[in-house]
Amino acid sequence: MKKLGLILALMAFSCVSYAQSITEGTWWNEEKTSRVQFYEQGGKMYGKIVWLSEPTENGKPKVDKNNPKEALKSKPLMGLVFLKGFEKDGEKSWEDGTIYDPRNGKTYSSEMTLVSADQLDVRGYIGISLIGRTSEFTRYKGN
Repeated sequence: MKKLGLILALMAFSCVSYAQSITEGTWWNEEKTSRVQFYEQGGKMYGKIVWLSEPTENGKPKVDKNNPKEALKSKPLMGLVFLKGFEKDGEKSWEDGTIYDPRNGKTYSSEMTLVSADQLDVRGYIGISLIGRTSEFTRYKGN
């Protein structure tokens, strides 16, 4: 009986670990111009830029030049945490996060849905999610 209890406990733990980590790892953005590392911190999901197809501009690392905060305009894009604070909402979705677009310096409300093991849809919007844009991220299979 003790063995059965132990087996059930291990199975339950494995399911919880799997559910928490299914989006963790590295993903391509829709345009395949950057790779994003998704990670959990403090029970919330975040994403940061870990690779850029064109990491430099005029021989220098690309920076967050469109950021509305003057002090952040010189911050490198590499390592930028632009997906923040997503809370788990069911087994395959996250809500109440934000996505920052370094191309225009704006931050939007955001939600994510794991469509398959290799596809993650990230939706950014203003106000209600019906008015917004969805980007399809693809799991990176390299090293």
